[in-house]
Amino acid sequence: MSRIVLGVGGGVAAYKSALLLRAFTEAGHDVRVVPTASALRFVGAATFEALSGNPVSTEVWDDVPAVAHVRIGQTADLVVVCPATADLLARAAAGRADDLLTATLLTAHCPVVFVPAMHTEMWLHPATQDNVVTLRRRGAVVLPPAVGRLTGPDSGPGRLPEPVDVAALAAVVLSDGAAALAPDLTGRRIVISAGGTREPLDPVRYLGNRSSGRQGWALARVAVARGAEVVLVGANVEDPAPFGARVVRVGTAEELRVAVHAETVGAGGRAADVVVMAAAVADFRPASVAGTKLKKGSAAEPSAVALVRNPDVLAELVTARPAGQLVVGFAAETGDAEGDVLTHARAKLARKRVDLLVVNDVSAGQVFGTDDNEVTVLAADGSVTPVRAGRKDAVAAGVWDVVVPRLAALD
Repeated sequence: MSRIVLGVGGGVAAYKSALLLRAFTEAGHDVRVVPTASALRFVGAATFEALSGNPVSTEVWDDVPAVAHVRIGQTADLVVVCPATADLLARAAAGRADDLLTATLLTAHCPVVFVPAMHTEMWLHPATQDNVVTLRRRGAVVLPPAVGRLTGPDSGPGRLPEPVDVAALAAVVLSDGAAALAPDLTGRRIVISAGGTREPLDPVRYLGNRSSGRQGWALARVAVARGAEVVLVGANVEDPAPFGARVVRVGTAEELRVAVHAETVGAGGRAADVVVMAAAVADFRPASVAGTKLKKGSAAEPSAVALVRNPDVLAELVTARPAGQLVVGFAAETGDAEGDVLTHARAKLARKRVDLLVVNDVSAGQVFGTDDNEVTVLAADGSVTPVRAGRKDAVAAGVWDVVVPRLAALD
């Protein structure tokens, strides 16, 4: 069980911190909520105490014998400040210690994650941007805000990411440290495909696969957290879009092919820096699609289903890629009499001519639809990088750790 301090700033988005608190406690963590006085004007202390099972205070003068303003930070494994208002970012950057939360930030030896939420003008103001740079330089993680509806009629960057995204990213930092979300993809444009395509047989049935899209979703979420502009081409994935990513929803292999090619070139002709084909694209589709449902015992009942090959989207991307673009493929493999998982994966790497191939062992149906994963990254230069087993967001961070230095080498 990890000890998490949840700092809550005084913004209207404070109500979402209760959902984040619930996510932390359901994951088995011991959570101490430390709000600002302004935060308690939005969400009462009783709510935080009931959900956490721990006392709530804003003042350094409470529980003086325990020296709470020092001990809370000293004993934490992770501090998450959500929402982090413009005022709170400024006070943290200045090293203020005028309430229990800012004092806790000064005494914490563990990773600290700030989750900003404020109006767009406040987020974009040079003072706020300077404070973000300062906090990141000191080793803190400052997530980019989501883009969307703010208070009143306003919309833009400054919206709080959804608690499910914050909880997933906090888990990455808790397991791998603040470096796992370093802003080393800032300024990069990344296109990711995820999910599984479906090829219609009739208006009711289709040929599909078991891919849930969760690993692609995690790759997108972590890339956004590390500063990238992300376009996510999602094939039949019903999960909400990861914060900060633009999602293009598709169904069939041909729809995915068209979308990925269009997004790889990009609006205004700006090509993607990285293309990640994590989607499970169907190799075949029915040669014909019935206009009505095929019924047993009817005259239209097929004795067999003729299949035709779908285009090889990954191979097309490699052939058409501009200079400086990194192409990453995925391989879901099982061992057989002709070789083990890595033998088949190396053959695919050579055949597809991608820069990197992320290899999943999917024997016995493992990986599909689960929250955990374990992969090996093969590179065209012959290197092999195992990414240890963990939650899919942590695995995503491991994959980006392999991508980043190779991307820099192409500049």
